[in-house]
Amino acid sequence: MAVLGTGASIVFATSSGEGSWAAEIVEMTGPGGSREAVNVSHLGTTSAHEFTPGDLVDWGELTLEVAFHPEDRPAMHGALETITITFPNSQASTWAFSGFMTGFEPGTPLEDKMTASITIKVSGVVTVTP
Repeated sequence: MAVLGTGASIVFATSSGEGSWAAEIVEMTGPGGSREAVNVSHLGTTSAHEFTPGDLVDWGELTLEVAFHPEDRPAMHGALETITITFPNSQASTWAFSGFMTGFEPGTPLEDKMTASITIKVSGVVTVTP
């Protein structure tokens, strides 16, 4: 059975002394993991390239579209901070990771709600709690 995204939340527990900052999410994409495929082919390889998986995972970026409130200060100035996403399933699963904001771009349309696009780089492992 599909789970709707309605009710998802994200909290930034900033380490930069700015206090906690929460976002009203309109849409969220990521984080998504990837790892290198290491080419282990050699001169004796005769039919096709051979690969082995790399050891390190890059969890990429989390992108958010959030409601923009001009009085809120985005957490752009801090170092790594703990970011926790809570999903709206019946168990309230969470994903927690260290990350930092790499992009913040507000939009102010005519006769529509103000939103901001946020990009966060994930550093380290994403811990999933079902």
